[in-house]
Amino acid sequence: MNIKSLLLGSAAAMIAVSGARAADAVVVAEPEPAEYVKICDVYGAGYFYIPGTETCLRIGGYVRYDIGVGDAGSFDGVNHVPDHQSAGDTHSTYYKNTRFTLKTWTGQETELGTLKTYTETRFNYGNSSGDYLNQAASNADDWQGRNKSLSLRFAWIQLGGLRVGKDDTAFDTFIGYAGSVIQDTLVPYGGQESNVVQYYFDAGNGFTGLVSLEEGAGKGTIDSYVPHVVGGLKYKGDWGAITGVVAYDSNYEEVAGKVRLDVNVTKELSLFIIGGYGTDDNLNDPTNAIDAKGRGFYKQWGGNWAVWGGGTYKFNDKTAFNAQISYDDWKNLGVAANVAYTVVPGFTVTAEVDYLNAGKFDDADFSNWTKANKKSSVGGILRFQRSF
Repeated sequence: MNIKSLLLGSAAAMIAVSGARAADAVVVAEPEPAEYVKICDVYGAGYFYIPGTETCLRIGGYVRYDIGVGDAGSFDGVNHVPDHQSAGDTHSTYYKNTRFTLKTWTGQETELGTLKTYTETRFNYGNSSGDYLNQAASNADDWQGRNKSLSLRFAWIQLGGLRVGKDDTAFDTFIGYAGSVIQDTLVPYGGQESNVVQYYFDAGNGFTGLVSLEEGAGKGTIDSYVPHVVGGLKYKGDWGAITGVVAYDSNYEEVAGKVRLDVNVTKELSLFIIGGYGTDDNLNDPTNAIDAKGRGFYKQWGGNWAVWGGGTYKFNDKTAFNAQISYDDWKNLGVAANVAYTVVPGFTVTAEVDYLNAGKFDDADFSNWTKANKKSSVGGILRFQRSF
């Protein structure tokens, strides 16, 4: 066999093999189409469609770090903490708290209107404020840092104007909280957390309203299946708004109301004032030490009337000054002021100073409220918050 014959034989063999393989064509599967997340701009920034659904979802929240000193309000320092160096000695220290808050919003259009949900869950680590010299053994170490409360702060469903679930009482949410200070409850203005069944309505021409059936919280919870009832009406214009709410505490059969005026003075300056009035005929029951202070779930201020006023002045896009003054029938006075500075978008540092002049009941006589029991106190808070 010469070289020419060998080459021809090899070529024929290669052609035969190639023909045989060509008969079995390789089929390449088509890639499945990828389902990318789509932006949903119907309900505002940050929403996206949940893949495979018509539901829009937004996820957000914040991380917050608070440092409190002094002895004014609920974020005061920690006083009379045991001193390890000498038995019997005590000292004061910071109140500190770190919080992670996770929020979710959903929205979907239906034949009955917009279907929405909102949830807010809070995780806290830190110590507790207050005077620990005479604390019970069960909480004598609360001044030390530890994992604290895990709370489902909000969780509600709303279809059209109907809302059900856990929310703050409409006595606060509909009329608005008392300013942009951190310590806005030096003189308290109403109960907060509650299970609710609410209906919101838009009457047009700037008028809105609501009716809310509420459970309340703690020892102010409803009795004999009769809920608390809150009603509200608001008018809003370019100049500001005027709002009124009335609440009926079915447990104590008491009524409380608030009226609020908001005024946009300029683009930089906005002011508000709230007046509150409530009955307290049945709130001095000595069998209930917590509520035997003339305060129910809604009328938590001292006496029949109270007033809150303040505002915000924006120096520029980064810096704002917030202030609030509050005063009630028992001559309790609260003053709070802060400067909030946005370091970069989403990160704000707030420094606040608070003053409180308030009294307390004699433990042996809940009707004994005198000026001799009143005390002036000052405190401060430094807050770092990253919102997203």
